[in-house]
Amino acid sequence: MHKSRLAALVIDSQVDDIEVANQFWENALGLMCISSTEDWSNKYAHLETCNNQPQVLIQKVNHESRVHLDIETDDINAEVARLEKLGAVVAEKFPRWVVMLAPTGHRFCVVNPQRTDFTTAENVNEWP
Repeated sequence: MHKSRLAALVIDSQVDDIEVANQFWENALGLMCISSTEDWSNKYAHLETCNNQPQVLIQKVNHESRVHLDIETDDINAEVARLEKLGAVVAEKFPRWVVMLAPTGHRFCVVNPQRTDFTTAENVNEWP
C-alpha cells in the first residue's frame, strides 16, 4: 500500500534570470514569490499558497517553457509502477524523482512528499 496526490504545478521557465519569471508570476497571480534560500536560488522559487492547495513552483530550465505537474508519493517505485499500468512511460530517472510521459504526451514528475501535511491529510489517495 502506498499513497500519492498532486503536489505542485511547476512553471518551467526558459529565461536567463529566474527573477524575470518570479516577478511576472508573483504579480500575475497575486501570490508572494519566495526564492529558494539554498544553493538553488538562481534556479528555483515558489509562490506562497495555502497549505491545503498544491504548491506553485517556478523553475529555470534549458528546454522550452511549459507547465508540468508533480505527483508526490511515499513510494516512488510503487507510484511509477502504478502509473505505467495506466499507460505512462518513464522518460528519465533522477536520484530524487522520476520524469514520466502520460499517454497524451504530457510530462510530469513523481517526487517524494513535498507538502508538509502529506502524512496527515485526508486528501491523499491510498493505492494497493
